[in-house]
This record gives sequence, structure tokens and C-alpha cells, in this order.
Amino acid sequence: MHTLQMLRDYFPTAVFTGKCLVFISEDWRVELTEHKDSDFSQTNNQPSLIRIRIFKKALNGEFVRGHYEDFQLPSLNELAEQIEKYVQLAIGENIRETFEGT
Repeated sequence: MHTLQMLRDYFPTAVFTGKCLVFISEDWRVELTEHKDSDFSQTNNQPSLIRIRIFKKALNGEFVRGHYEDFQLPSLNELAEQIEKYVQLAIGENIRETFEGT
């Protein structure tokens, strides 16, 4: 959860639930979850895997899961930039404007 807590500073409109980082707007929900490698035989310290799941609101008002992507970059700045770029391309909107005020 350490990486998610640091990403919370980069994405001030996201809400940290203790389990995931969530962006929500009228039409979209984006969840970021952190996964650690459970292979303890590895000696090098791999960065956490961050999974991004995109949900779009359906006509019935429910959020329907679309696609997801996994990111695993050692630099927090590069990770945040690539996440922001991915989400913006996936939803076709600027995330800083779409999720502002949530």
C-alpha cells in the first residue's frame, strides 16, 4: 500500500480506501490496486505492481468493468505519469478535469 499512498499525493482528486485508490466521476470509476510479488526466493526488490481498472457507467446507472492494465515501474514519477496518460487515453478525457472536485 506504500506506493498507493505516495500516488495519492500525485493524484489529489483520488480517494484512498485503505485497499485501493479510486477516481470517480459521473461517468467513470478508476481503481488502482497494489500487488506485491509473493516470490520470496528473489533477492532483488521489485517495485509493486499497480493494477488499473476502468469502469464506465451503464445506462442503468451501474458501473461496468471495462479493461485493466498492470504497471510496474521503479520511478514513482514515471509511474504516475504513465498512469495518468493511460487513464486519459482510455476514457478520452483529461483526468484532472474529469475527476476534479470528487
